[in-house]
Amino acid sequence: MTGHTSISDPIIGMVSTYPPTTCGLATFTSSLRKAISELRGSSDMLPVVSVVDTPDDTSEGVIHQHLNGDPASLATTVASLNRCDVVLIQHEYGIYGGPDGAEVLSLIDGLTVPIVATLHTVPHNPTREQKSILEAIVGSTERTIVMSNAASLRLVNGYDVDPDRIQVIPHGANPDLAGPAIARGERPVVLSWGLIGPGKGLETAIAAFALLGETTTRPRYVILGDTHPKVKAQYGDRYLQGLVAQTEQAGVSDIVEFDSRYLDRESLVEMVRGVDLVLIPYDSREQATSGVLVEAIAAGKPVVATAFPHAVELLETGAGIVVPHEDPAEMANALRRLLNDPDYAREMGETARSVGSAMYWPAVAASYESLFAELVTDAALVPTPFRDFVRTA
Repeated sequence: MTGHTSISDPIIGMVSTYPPTTCGLATFTSSLRKAISELRGSSDMLPVVSVVDTPDDTSEGVIHQHLNGDPASLATTVASLNRCDVVLIQHEYGIYGGPDGAEVLSLIDGLTVPIVATLHTVPHNPTREQKSILEAIVGSTERTIVMSNAASLRLVNGYDVDPDRIQVIPHGANPDLAGPAIARGERPVVLSWGLIGPGKGLETAIAAFALLGETTTRPRYVILGDTHPKVKAQYGDRYLQGLVAQTEQAGVSDIVEFDSRYLDRESLVEMVRGVDLVLIPYDSREQATSGVLVEAIAAGKPVVATAFPHAVELLETGAGIVVPHEDPAEMANALRRLLNDPDYAREMGETARSVGSAMYWPAVAASYESLFAELVTDAALVPTPFRDFVRTA
């Protein structure tokens, strides 16, 4: 792709899972890269090293597939990234090789250029190994990004890290979500979305709908998303089949719908804008960052969510209702209130839209670009053979 890239634009090497891999980090990195390329007018200087367990098809911009556990692949990864001006590493314990993903430290140790790491998980009660890895990442990078104040406080208070190395930049949301609501139909629609697997709280959600009783209008509850690839690889479709069986046993088959598609950006935007409210029933009390939560708020949707840290932080603004974990009765009460009081739901949606307006991808991308500019001096930004290479990658 050619465009209007200035010679002052640093080469940003991005390390993450990446499409066609279907996971939250892959979607995040693809969205961030797209937003930065739109700011610059080109994606030329944004090469990607995709992290894989087995070789896969590659997307535009991918210059190398880092094969976990392969020393030769690691050497190529390090050599490729050292030809960049800055490296941006997405971190989640489960995506890198070695115990608790410790191979990420070998990657970092080999780099000689400034490094930024974005943390997608900051455990409240980490194992000793998890704690050691996160402390090493913060200590070895010029800046570590977290996506909520809750995650920042957890990192500073629970880990031996330098607070000056930590910066909060929110998770981005598709700006197309800012469009007007297109919810229509006789029955209000409640949506949960994302890859399906244990811990997402869907069992609690189904139980809550069974407790709704007679509401003003009987809702539709759409569970959008395929089974998580790692869950499917181990158990096949048994987990999803168990949810379907629970729905039938609870007598809510006319309410709960399963849509197993993994939608592209445009289709997901249309889906989210077309619902009345969003339900995020996660079991985890650890979740300091939720992309689903950010996108729901950015779309101006009232949210009902369990009390994970990011939900508590964002919904205390009045953008939604926080309910206890694994409590179908309280979840049903919150849903009933929103379904029976359209004015209350509309007011909450307007608050959500106001809160979410600062989280659209262009603003988030600008924050990253500002950080990169801090870390890279003008003297380092000179033409190199690699610039010609990334333009054609």
